[in-house]
Amino acid sequence: MDRHEHARLDALQRDPYPHYARARQTEGLTFVPELDAWLVARDADVREVLRRPEAFSSANALRPDVIPGPAVLAELGMGFGGRPVVVTSDGPQHQRLRAPHVHGLSPARVAAVVPYLTERATELVESFEARGQVELMARYARVLPGDVIGRLMGLDPVDVPVAVHGGHRAEELLFRPMDEADQIAAARDVVTMQQLLDTYVRSRRVHPRDDLCTGLLTALSTPDSGELTLEERHELVAHLQNFLLAGHLTTTAQIGTTVLHLLRHRTQWELLCEKPELIPAAVEEALRYDTALQGFRRITTRPVLLSGTELPTGAVVFVAFGSANRDARRHERPDVFDITRQPSRHLSFGHGVHGCPGAQLAREQLRVTVELLTTRLPGLRLAPDVPVAMRPTMIHRSPEALHLTW
Repeated sequence: MDRHEHARLDALQRDPYPHYARARQTEGLTFVPELDAWLVARDADVREVLRRPEAFSSANALRPDVIPGPAVLAELGMGFGGRPVVVTSDGPQHQRLRAPHVHGLSPARVAAVVPYLTERATELVESFEARGQVELMARYARVLPGDVIGRLMGLDPVDVPVAVHGGHRAEELLFRPMDEADQIAAARDVVTMQQLLDTYVRSRRVHPRDDLCTGLLTALSTPDSGELTLEERHELVAHLQNFLLAGHLTTTAQIGTTVLHLLRHRTQWELLCEKPELIPAAVEEALRYDTALQGFRRITTRPVLLSGTELPTGAVVFVAFGSANRDARRHERPDVFDITRQPSRHLSFGHGVHGCPGAQLAREQLRVTVELLTTRLPGLRLAPDVPVAMRPTMIHRSPEALHLTW
C-alpha cells in the first residue's frame, strides 16, 4: 500500500460514518478499495453474515493493514504465538478455544473483580482530581482496563505495564504505517510481552492458580504435569495475547469515545449528573452511537448471495458493526446521540457464535467510569481550543488524546 492509499484509508478510518451512510442507501453491497473488501453496512445483512459462520469464515478477521518486512518478521520470530486464536477460528476449533474464555469471563468472575475495578478506578481519578485538568486517555483509559484484565489473567501488577505496552505496540505494528526502524522496535516490544506471557504459562504448569492463565492452560494443553511442548507454549501465548489485547485495547478505546460524546452533548452530561439511574442507558447509547470495534473481516467459503450481490468463494467482506448501529431500520434517529432512548439491540459486541464473551466486563468498566466522573467531576468539560482527533483504525476507534478540564 503506497502513501496515497494509506492517506485514503486513514481518512476513511478517522470518520467512516459517511461511507457507511452511502453504502446503506446503495442497492446491494459496496466494494471499498481502501478496505479491499465488500462493505456489509446494513443491520440485517451484518446479522446474516454473523449467523452463517460456515459460509463466512473468520480466518481473516485480524488481517493487518501493514505487512511487516523480512527484518521485522525475523524479529517477531524470536517470540511466541502466531497460532489461530478464538477470533480467527471457526467450527469445532472455535468452540474449543472459546470455552475457556467464556468460563474465565463468567458472570461470577466478572462480579468478583468489580470491587477491585471500582477501587482502582477511584485511585486513578483521585490521582488527578485536584489538578483541574487531565489527558484522560493516558492517565485513565489506557491504565484501568489493563490493570483489570491483568488481575483476571493472574499477572503480577508489576508486569502489567509491560504486557499492556506490548499490546499497544502489536496494534501499531499491524495497523499503522511506520518506517522499518520503528517497526523493529515495536516488534521487540511485542516479543518482550510474549516472553513474559510464556513465563506465566510455564509457571502455572507447575503452580496452578485460580486465574485465567491457569484456566487456558488446563483447557488447551495435555493434562499431565510434564513440561509443555514448544507448540503448546506457542498456542497458549497466542491465546493469552489475544485475551490481553481484546480485554484492554477495546475497553480503553470505548472509555474514550463514551466520555467524548457525553461531554460533546452537554445537556445530556448534565442530565446524567442529575439522574445517575440513566447511566446504564447512557453506556448502551455510547456503545451504539460510536463503537470502538467498528467491524471485522470475513472471507466466503463458498459462493454466496448477500443483499442481492453474488460473492464468489474467497470474497472478503468487512462486517461493519458501526454501520449497523446507525441503521434507521433498526434504530430510530440513528445519528442522534440520546441517552434517554430505550436501549435497543446494537451490535457493538458482535452477534452469534463470535459474540464478545467480555461484554459484561466492558460494561462494568464503562459504568464505573461514568459513575465516578459524573459524581466527582460534574463540571468536567472538553478542554477549549484542543481539537479531538480520532485514531485511524477500525479495530479500536477512540480519541488519540482527550484533554479535559473542570
